[in-house]
Amino acid sequence: MSDRKLNPQVRNGSGARVDLMLVSEMVGHGAKVLDVGCGDGELLQILAETRNVDGRGIELSREGVNECVAKGLAVIQGDADTDLADYPDDAFDYVVLSQTLQATRQPRVVLEHMLRIGRHAIVSFPNFGHWTVRMQLLFAGHMPRTDILPYSWYDTPNIHHCTIKDFVQLCQTVGVSIDKAVALNAWGSPLRLNAPWWFWNMFGEQGVFLLSRKS
Repeated sequence: MSDRKLNPQVRNGSGARVDLMLVSEMVGHGAKVLDVGCGDGELLQILAETRNVDGRGIELSREGVNECVAKGLAVIQGDADTDLADYPDDAFDYVVLSQTLQATRQPRVVLEHMLRIGRHAIVSFPNFGHWTVRMQLLFAGHMPRTDILPYSWYDTPNIHHCTIKDFVQLCQTVGVSIDKAVALNAWGSPLRLNAPWWFWNMFGEQGVFLLSRKS
């Protein structure tokens, strides 16, 4: 699994990434949280400051781990594709995978482990079904490059691109409940909640999903 290496996302007036603030709002106060692919620890810091969580992180890159530890965060080096299997059942209230799903080798297995070791999972990812992506494929005939997907096909860490529709279908296949879903446009604003899935799939630049196991 690659660490979080997306272009900087849209940020609010206080300088925080809009998608991370949305993720933090889905986490209960005082919860025990595991942030998978935590990068430089920005989300863990937000959660500690705004939700008073007991936060832990796992990060592939040594540079990211060092940066997190320097901030006083409890982060270890590890790979979601191999190391989540070592965590016991129900070890956390929430397991977060932010902007990293597309960089895992086995997204379905990773999602299943997240919902085994956590009562809830929060997943955010860039939407490969966005209209700008479709237009580049249709008219330019090359693999798309956008602000949220800035890499060329030969150097990208993203190996499993998916659309919002793809992810919803994966949730149905795995048998998990979608408790909340939000699609963000290119300016970081949520699309209207009552919009149909096809609209989110066309105009949502990224999706953020709160999941839980079906009872």
